[in-house]
Amino acid sequence: MSLAADWRAARPPVAGLHLDSAACSRQSFAALAAAAAHARHEAEVGGYVAAEAAAPALEAGLAAFGALTGMAGADTVFTTGSLNALDLLLSGWPGRRTLACLPGEYGPNLAVMAANGFQRRELPVDGAGRLLIDEAAAVLATDPPDLVHLTAIGSHRGVVQPLREMAPVCRVAGVPLVVDAAQALGQVDCAVGAAAVYSSSRKWLAGPRGAGALAVTPELADRLRPRLPPGLGDVDVAARVGFSVALGEHLAAGPAAVRARLAELGTLTRQVLEAAPGWRVVEPVDEPSAITTLAPTNGADPVAVRARLIAEHRIVTTAAGIERAPGELTTPVLRISPHVDTVAEDLAVLAAALA
Repeated sequence: MSLAADWRAARPPVAGLHLDSAACSRQSFAALAAAAAHARHEAEVGGYVAAEAAAPALEAGLAAFGALTGMAGADTVFTTGSLNALDLLLSGWPGRRTLACLPGEYGPNLAVMAANGFQRRELPVDGAGRLLIDEAAAVLATDPPDLVHLTAIGSHRGVVQPLREMAPVCRVAGVPLVVDAAQALGQVDCAVGAAAVYSSSRKWLAGPRGAGALAVTPELADRLRPRLPPGLGDVDVAARVGFSVALGEHLAAGPAAVRARLAELGTLTRQVLEAAPGWRVVEPVDEPSAITTLAPTNGADPVAVRARLIAEHRIVTTAAGIERAPGELTTPVLRISPHVDTVAEDLAVLAAALA
């Protein structure tokens, strides 16, 4: 079977159209079964004994995450999600706290940065919000911050940032590059030589909610002074087991093939929706991302439109408010994010529903 057919067959039938993978993808039968089996094992032998038994599966999950981020499994830890990973990283930073990031940085990330006492500087971008490498290199050479934080794909726009080009710039400047790969891992290559990469489970990797991972190079890890030892505290081991299975499935499907299919779907989505009345497609048609953002041109309310699409057509999308990118967004937008099993007919149904 094809990648799309395999992906669809591995999951429960969808109730309508799921075009919201940038928020939460659909889990597979295998990931669901693994998490449920672990929860049952906890009931049979106790949580701690079950966690010990799950150690090989969890180690395989960390190794898979490391492979996708260019790190070793030993340099990777599970988290409860992306914000938890960023907080773990920033709270352990010693000394002066200055950080450079994009003007369109994710709003909750900004809150975590502020809560950890980081002074923020904005990196130079073009009109699409894409990082300007030469200008950024000049900034880092003249007045380097302590950290560069680069969100590879934003929550409010499917523009892919130049991760691979920025990594050597940061190395030359002696500034650690931290990559927020929550929207990127699974649809763009994130193994670029960053000092740290973190992501959630539930988006393009199609794992359960409440899990994520953080990979940190030994050089950066040696500089950190974490508030608590890694792994201390109560954790949802079942979610981590499900995440580990989802990571294994992603590797088995072929990350390059998945990325190519998602980029193809992004282009197709923009081509289908570019003529949608009352909406403007934000991304360039050939942007290598599966995320398509629609900005209203006639006063439509994306929140109301999302609710109508669900209630009347069983089509799931995201309404992104300005709080997602307070430095860039001025009005809410509608976000479309199909996974590899979406076909052209599905997008035609969405276009008709929007019209």
